[in-house]
Amino acid sequence: MERGRMSRATSGRPSDMMPMRVQDSNRLSMMYTTPKSKQPSFGKLNIPKPQSVTSERRTSFFGARTVGASMPRNSTMSGFGGTEKIKDTRPLHDKSFVQQCIRQLHEFLTEQGYPGTMSAKTLQSPSTKEFVKVFEFVYRQLDPTFEMPNSKVEEEVPAILKALRYPFVLSKSSMYSVGAPHTWPQALGALMWLIDQVKINWCLRKQELLFSDFCEDSDNIEEGAEYNKLLVDYTAEAYANFMQGHDTFDDVDELFLNKLKKLYNVDEALLASMEEKYRILSEEVERLEKESHTDRLMTKRMERVKLQADLKKLQSYRSNLESFKVNLENRASELSDELETAGSHLESLKREQNELQLLLQNQKFTPADVERINREKRELQQTISSLSKSLEDAEQHKWNEEIALAKVKEKAELKVAEYHKLARKLKLIPLSAENACGHDFEIRPFECGPGSMVQHKTQIQMLLRKLISDVEEENSRLANMKLSLEESSEQVNSNLLDKSNDLKQLREQIRKLDERLDSDMQELAQEEQDWAAEMETVENHRTTLEKKVNYGYDESVQHLKAAQQQYHLVLQETNEERRTVANNLASVFTTAANHLSITEKCLEDLHGRVQRVCSKAVEEDEAALQKLRETLKSFTSKANSL
Repeated sequence: MERGRMSRATSGRPSDMMPMRVQDSNRLSMMYTTPKSKQPSFGKLNIPKPQSVTSERRTSFFGARTVGASMPRNSTMSGFGGTEKIKDTRPLHDKSFVQQCIRQLHEFLTEQGYPGTMSAKTLQSPSTKEFVKVFEFVYRQLDPTFEMPNSKVEEEVPAILKALRYPFVLSKSSMYSVGAPHTWPQALGALMWLIDQVKINWCLRKQELLFSDFCEDSDNIEEGAEYNKLLVDYTAEAYANFMQGHDTFDDVDELFLNKLKKLYNVDEALLASMEEKYRILSEEVERLEKESHTDRLMTKRMERVKLQADLKKLQSYRSNLESFKVNLENRASELSDELETAGSHLESLKREQNELQLLLQNQKFTPADVERINREKRELQQTISSLSKSLEDAEQHKWNEEIALAKVKEKAELKVAEYHKLARKLKLIPLSAENACGHDFEIRPFECGPGSMVQHKTQIQMLLRKLISDVEEENSRLANMKLSLEESSEQVNSNLLDKSNDLKQLREQIRKLDERLDSDMQELAQEEQDWAAEMETVENHRTTLEKKVNYGYDESVQHLKAAQQQYHLVLQETNEERRTVANNLASVFTTAANHLSITEKCLEDLHGRVQRVCSKAVEEDEAALQKLRETLKSFTSKANSL
């Protein structure tokens, strides 16, 4: 039991379980708390229920104090309930670190059976809805009864992280665009921190199962004054080493373990002997149980069943072999028949070959046959020479015809080029030209045969004649239009004369209007003089008002001085009230210190009672062990008698 206490005391060491240095900032979160506030032992993880954002949370009057303020690193603790912004030392903007965190998150979700389909590609830039689902799934590993509310999710997630004492700030505005490149690394860091808390919780739960019988009667057996002092010293020294840049705390852990052994009077030799006795007894019990459960008749029956099964298998295998043998014999007889037929056919072919060979050897040519063959050979040679000569003549004729055709083709191409040039000037080609009207006027002389060429020429000539007639009609229409325009021009000239006469009349009217304008300007000058006199009177009235305003300002200054004097009096009264409040706080502190001393005495009494309970439990265990030994002896005697 002493060993269980030591294991539980050392099981809360975060240096062995936290993969990142960020989580170490919570080591002193439970250091300076009043004894009345029940803090969980190192075998349990305190998971606060998430509160609403609008509700106010109560905090302890004695907040966590700063430790190692003069050390190289920035302190991550706050004094007397205040909070300081903590700089995140994780390389969240490093792409390799972010990819590593994404892989770890994906592995965690896959191992724990995430209900949705979440791939590593989706985790590169997830939406707010997907992030909330992942956060809810991870947090349920800590609190299985948790349900994410449907409204104000952007406020609920930062509130839960704050309740879990997440050392960094995750703003509400970042929840609206979680997948953005500037907000996703911070949200990913929060998820990785939460996963680390889940793993720590799992480890502590295993230790609770291992030492569950230790705390059946009392849950806070370790929370004595001496134990708290040792724990505070160990935590402060470990945090000081952490602030100096160390990542491992083996020396501090070993020193803390030695102090715990001295505190609880641990006898390692006694523990080792008890373990050895327990091992020997367990082996003996296991051996006796195996001997008691052995039945020779049952084993023989099992062997008989196995042999019968093997016999059935052998019989079935034998029947299969016999059927296979019959099939092979049938196949061998068929192959022997085929071999005999092939041998007889081979003998007949050999006899036929011998007969043909004899016929070839006995065959001879007569002189008449030789002369006939030579004559046919000469006739064939003459035929070949005549045919070769006619072929040369035909090739020469073909060459001359090709030269003539090339000259004709060249002339035709020149004429076609001139035609195309003229057609382009007249906007007849290509097919989409202005004057083509959807007709193809282009000549392609060598794409079709001679008959189609004549037909194409006739078609183009017809189109050109039609185009000429259309142009002549358009020319006559334009001439008529020109005559009508000349007539309209004469009419416009006559209209211009009429308008010039009207213009003269308008100029006379303008002159009369100018004279009227001069008279109006004189009247306006007279009115301006009148307005100047009125402005002078208004200016005199303004100076009078300024004098009155200055007088009112002096009075206001006097009132302000009186108000300042009254403010100083109120300030003095406020200072006196502050001193009174400070005195009251001092009395409160004195009362709290007295309460602490009383609580320590109560805990010492509780420690004494616990020791008595432990001694009683040891005696009961010895009695049970003695009973077990007697049972073992009786069991051994029965086994020997059997």
